[in-house]
Amino acid sequence: MTNSKQSSKALASKAASTLNDPSASQVQKSLAASVLSQSSSTNQTSSEMETKASDVIKSSKYSDETKSFAASVLSQSNKAR
Repeated sequence: MTNSKQSSKALASKAASTLNDPSASQVQKSLAASVLSQSSSTNQTSSEMETKASDVIKSSKYSDETKSFAASVLSQSNKAR
């Protein structure tokens, strides 16, 4: 099953900046990498990333930017799972 959704250019740009930010957390960087991988391809979110993104959205300890990466990742997940 291919993914017809793609991350926006604006979000992909923020994700690229996050990957180059030495103070960004590993969680934020992994979500940013997933956003970037889905910005110009039909890549679909893995089940592991779905779980990580879901945990981020449920938690109050993450920034709005990290949650926006998580939301983008979840929006491109496999609905059949």
